[in-house]
Amino acid sequence: MLTVPQRWRDLPFFREVLPDIRSALAADSRVILPPEQQVFAALDACTPDAVRVVILGQDPYPTPGHAHGLAFSVAPDVHPLPRSLRNIFKELRSDIGCTPPNGDLRFWANQGVLLLNDVLTVPAAEARGHRRLGWQKLVPQVLEALSDRPRAFVLWGNDARAHAPRLAAHGHLVLESAHPSPLSARRGFFGSRPFSTVNAWLKEQGQQPINWTDP
Repeated sequence: MLTVPQRWRDLPFFREVLPDIRSALAADSRVILPPEQQVFAALDACTPDAVRVVILGQDPYPTPGHAHGLAFSVAPDVHPLPRSLRNIFKELRSDIGCTPPNGDLRFWANQGVLLLNDVLTVPAAEARGHRRLGWQKLVPQVLEALSDRPRAFVLWGNDARAHAPRLAAHGHLVLESAHPSPLSARRGFFGSRPFSTVNAWLKEQGQQPINWTDP
């Protein structure tokens, strides 16, 4: 049973959409990623009041052992890193000069970085296999809940960038670029410098910058 993140439970999604998703997942005989207890890990890690930065992805890694509920993040023992995360680290090194020691980005979440995918589950080895399950109704509600004050939003890829219009006129920092996937990273992700740009904006808001590299 998927457990509703308590600090987000008032979103209509959890009473109007999640029951049907639960039923669909229960009827699916395939291996579903991430493990059930980690599906809402990103929302569990960041309460609404704590969110300072949102990084939006597409759907979880389809390789067993990779996805653990936070977009782009993997467990610390995963080697080699997924290719999208390798490209994120390449841009991080180019942007601010160093990278974390492994692919576990939970320390970003601990600083108020919500690492949220547009779709929260995937059948093993079937990338984007749950795009029609109803998950996409969640992110717009999360973004609406987070528009009560200015925050930074980093939108990687077309699915994430489609949310840009609903973020306008709230005083947010909105950064858009291509997805870090090997298929698209050279079409605008590399050289976008999102990490230093977010930190400069946070400082302008009187907030502490994000420590992107040192758990």
